[in-house]
Amino acid sequence: MFDLVVTDHLSDLRNRLVIGWKSPRAWRLNGPTAAAYPVLEIADAQPVPFPGFDRLILDYSQLQAVMREHRYTSWRTALSSVVGIYLITDTRDGRHYVGKADGAENINQRWGVYASNGHGGNVELRGLDPSTFRYSLLRVFDPSTPTRVIDESESHFKRALDTRNHGLNRN
Repeated sequence: MFDLVVTDHLSDLRNRLVIGWKSPRAWRLNGPTAAAYPVLEIADAQPVPFPGFDRLILDYSQLQAVMREHRYTSWRTALSSVVGIYLITDTRDGRHYVGKADGAENINQRWGVYASNGHGGNVELRGLDPSTFRYSLLRVFDPSTPTRVIDESESHFKRALDTRNHGLNRN
């Protein structure tokens, strides 16, 4: 008797194993028998369609999956094509952080940093648990948009959401 639990370990390989199934009538196998079945391939993951910039809301584990898993390639392509203003919400207390990706840095690059370290180098986010963060886009721009325009938009959202006084922005 075993107590089995599903984990996220190797979750990017879930539903992708293709084996040479020998017995068409048996739907369960014991360990030694299953070990003798050949692995034919690790199939490509089914692509997940990009929902659009205005519908994108990710928690931290989803952000990490988007940044590393093959099935999210179209998402990374879309996020690489724009710069803009994003919102990070700490779901424990509702505080917000408004940030930007501009110049040579696109949204995909900026969010890749968050996916890898949880705080993106932001002082106010460093001591917090990123597993409670939710990421969304407030406004996207063409990469040729002048930095001044993006800076003004970022300032507007910081004022509108009052993230300097009641949120996670210091500047």
